[in-house]
Amino acid sequence: MTLRIAMAQLDMLVGDITKNTQAVIKAANQARDEDNADVVVFPELTLTGYPPEDLLLRPSLDTRIEAALDTLLKEVKDIYLVVGYPRRIDGELFNCASVIYQGKILGEYAKQKLPNFLVFDDKRYFSEGQEAVVVDIKGAKVGLSVCEDIWHPEPIAQAKAAGAELIINISASPYHIEQMGKREQHLHQRATETSLPIVYVNYMGAQDELVYEGGSFVVNAKGDKVMQAPWFEAGLYCVDMIIHDDQPNKVEPIAGNIAPALSEEASVYQAMVLGLRDYIEKNRFKGIVLGLSGGIDSALSLAVAVDAIGADRVQAVMMPYTYTSSISLHDAEEEAKLLGVKYSVLPIESMVSAFSDVLAPEFEGLGKDTTEENLQARTRGVTLMAISNKKGYMVLTTGNKSEMAVGYATLYGDMVGGYSVLKDVFKMLVFRLCRYRNTLGYVIPERVITRPPSAELAPDQKDEDSLPSYDILDEILRMYIEEDQSAEAILATKKFDRETVYRVLRLVDLNEYKRRQAPTGVRITARGFGRDRRYPITNGWHIGE
Repeated sequence: MTLRIAMAQLDMLVGDITKNTQAVIKAANQARDEDNADVVVFPELTLTGYPPEDLLLRPSLDTRIEAALDTLLKEVKDIYLVVGYPRRIDGELFNCASVIYQGKILGEYAKQKLPNFLVFDDKRYFSEGQEAVVVDIKGAKVGLSVCEDIWHPEPIAQAKAAGAELIINISASPYHIEQMGKREQHLHQRATETSLPIVYVNYMGAQDELVYEGGSFVVNAKGDKVMQAPWFEAGLYCVDMIIHDDQPNKVEPIAGNIAPALSEEASVYQAMVLGLRDYIEKNRFKGIVLGLSGGIDSALSLAVAVDAIGADRVQAVMMPYTYTSSISLHDAEEEAKLLGVKYSVLPIESMVSAFSDVLAPEFEGLGKDTTEENLQARTRGVTLMAISNKKGYMVLTTGNKSEMAVGYATLYGDMVGGYSVLKDVFKMLVFRLCRYRNTLGYVIPERVITRPPSAELAPDQKDEDSLPSYDILDEILRMYIEEDQSAEAILATKKFDRETVYRVLRLVDLNEYKRRQAPTGVRITARGFGRDRRYPITNGWHIGE
């Protein structure tokens, strides 16, 4: 006998329990009628969307979830439904997964391992489950688990002890560069420990800075991957199981399609596109406007914007000033033409002059400094926000992680905006992503990639006039921010001089106040600014300690 399981990696809207419930019903009917599936499996907390955060504390959550479950019990027929949701039991809130069939809940499991690190705050909301839940589905005994449970041996061993012959894990595991391989390692380990096949169904979509890339997959009892759903593609993906009689490995997955692996550049780029698209669409913005400087960061941001929502909904604005080079003007225009977006040139010299004239009495007797440079950036910010207000377009900021780390950005200037796709992307990766995007179609002029980066806020200005070269800067930042290494540990690598290391680390610490005021953006690394890295703005910590 065979058992066909449809893995539903779908994109839900956090908080819209009614619409999410209807999406589950629609997908279940499709899995039953079009894919001939016996079981359809949805990710963790599907009914609320993920992560619901403090929506879980709303007084009406319980009644809304009960109404959703009642709807599923009434409307989903002739297919086993495995779905995730929060549920209050005896006064405690649990992260649950249940099996529903023919109007009944056959088994309800509560997540046992609650992550409380990096972007996860499960212990803020949920109580820990204690019991294994095993449900008979067409003669196969299926053990349920939720996300973090699969990263630990105890819940799966407990399920096997309760008679499980197959494990289903419903998950909402957010993307970062290293995460794909780690999931496979853990599932391989759990499968080989227990000699049980595992079906892993992951969330797909984006929520604020978090991206979920799908990539649901199945391993057999030996831990070998036998089926892999695509990354960054919503849909139903089926796997067939043979149910043997009187054999040690009673449930055996049949090898199916294995989606090709993505390069690091491809996965990062797709995460950026998905993150931006969902942010725009779910928040109902009409489109995107961004400042196009002729530099590499805005060029990459523009390409992502077009790939996310289409050229017809994107406007690029060049705002030249005295120090803007003819090369930048030419390259920005070429980028806009290559991508087919609306392109405007709005010189800001008269506006900067007006500000300067008004401020002249206040600045009398004081020499020029970064104040005048910041005034240019802030004039551009005001211009973009005016367009945003008038047209209903969201301003896309273009600063990268290297710049944000050391404060190489202007508050209320180039930091103005609603979202940033480069917020967690180091500068050296920006170069690689531009090269990658051009392999899909030439949209970023070669000169933009090869010319020395410059903010063009002063004559002949280059980023490396005031910063270490980006290859050095990024490596120091990676060790300090993502690996939490101390100054002395970084110096122990003998790659960098003491003055450079201490200067970079001081800049990182001093500019926490700026990062707190920066827009949200796509999380790419395991330690992005924001939910991952929570440092106090006001503190007396000394780098050398």
